[in-house]
Amino acid sequence: MKEQRILKISRIACCILAVILFHNVNAQAAKLTLDKAISTAVVNNRETKIALMEIDKARARVDEAFGYALPTVTFNANFYHYIQKAVFPFPDFRTMLQTSSLEIMMNEGLIPRDNSRLKPPQTTLQAFVLSNNYEAKAEATQIIFNAAVFRGIGASKIYLDAAREAYRSSVSKTVLNVKKAFYGVLFLQNLLDVVQSSLDNAEDNLANVKAMYKQGLASEYLAMQVQVQVENIKPKIIELRNSLQAAKDGLKILLGYGQDMNIEVDGILAYSKESAADKTKFVNAALASNYDIKTLANKLKVDEAMVDINGADYWPTIAAFGNYSYGGQSDDLNFLNYDVSTVGINFSINLFQGGRTKNKVQQSQIAYQQTEQQLQMLKDYVESQVNAKLMDIKRVSDVIDAQQSNVRLAQRAYDLAVIRFKEGSGTQLEIKNADNQLNIAKSNVLKSIHDFVVAKAELENLAGKVESKYLALPIENK
Repeated sequence: MKEQRILKISRIACCILAVILFHNVNAQAAKLTLDKAISTAVVNNRETKIALMEIDKARARVDEAFGYALPTVTFNANFYHYIQKAVFPFPDFRTMLQTSSLEIMMNEGLIPRDNSRLKPPQTTLQAFVLSNNYEAKAEATQIIFNAAVFRGIGASKIYLDAAREAYRSSVSKTVLNVKKAFYGVLFLQNLLDVVQSSLDNAEDNLANVKAMYKQGLASEYLAMQVQVQVENIKPKIIELRNSLQAAKDGLKILLGYGQDMNIEVDGILAYSKESAADKTKFVNAALASNYDIKTLANKLKVDEAMVDINGADYWPTIAAFGNYSYGGQSDDLNFLNYDVSTVGINFSINLFQGGRTKNKVQQSQIAYQQTEQQLQMLKDYVESQVNAKLMDIKRVSDVIDAQQSNVRLAQRAYDLAVIRFKEGSGTQLEIKNADNQLNIAKSNVLKSIHDFVVAKAELENLAGKVESKYLALPIENK
């Protein structure tokens, strides 16, 4: 009995330990670098998954198009019983035979002539099928010439290329979105550090003032002012923490993570001064490599192929066929069996379909022209965006150096204000103003660096600059 109780207690302890370990593992935050975040998003992001499915669908469409050019073999069998047979008017051969026999016998003098016995030709309703019927039939058909089939094969391959390019475009957008979300988290983390530093400064200052107040070197009013300053900063900390959590939640959506998962980003907002880019060269590179432009250019090819496919209805279709059938009929299930086999060539051509072919071709031509216009609009948009991002990068680069120098000056001014106050030659207002200016200077630098890295990421996206490892992750064999 005692051993059973010990065993029961041991099992309970093991369960409690397992729960604690599970909780600790689940509570441990996943640490993400930018590379890991992008790689995870490319695999898990729903938009890239949908684009990947489109490639699979396009490959199936290629196989389907090839299938139309291959032989078609069908088999069907049926059995049916006539409850009421169909009848048709047909000469009454029985009456005709009797009349002919009587006339011959009269002419030969074998019987006396009696013309009243000779009946005129008549028709009667007769059935030409037996009650039970069955048939089994196999048929093979091979397209010899059909313009729509052959052009459809080429169009399906173009569609597959378009689907692949659309996937790359989706990956490019995912990379950009992850970068922007990742940089947003880093920006809020650093901004939180700046405000936290301001709070630390205020609390240190409050401790100094309280010490001076106890020694009679500072007034109670001054201590209350510094206390209010500390309390005013704390709501900003809470607000920034909430914003940071919201930014992390947005990043988790891009990564395909559940909202209950904890994540921490590992990276820095780095700025490195760059030489001015050749605008014309960069625009030309973007027009040649932008994935959205490539996707729409492939759609234009698909639309062009659809014009040819719809126009193929004007061309004839030639097909070879062969079939074999085996069947039988009976009234009493004692079947009379037969078999039939044929081979031949079928020729068909559209002579008139109420103008449907003409209208289909016209619609596909209009769709092609619409895509042409959309492609030109997209090129114009990409060019304008490249110019705008280059200007943004130049603008931010011009101010970051000055802002970083301003941070150093603001830090020096704050340190001097603290020293002056401790020496009795400065005021608390000087410390407050210096801390506020230091906070603004640091925030401005962070904002400018954030704008710089985001603009650079957007520029790379416009130029189609995506590392090949991200493009190849889930479709290495597709």
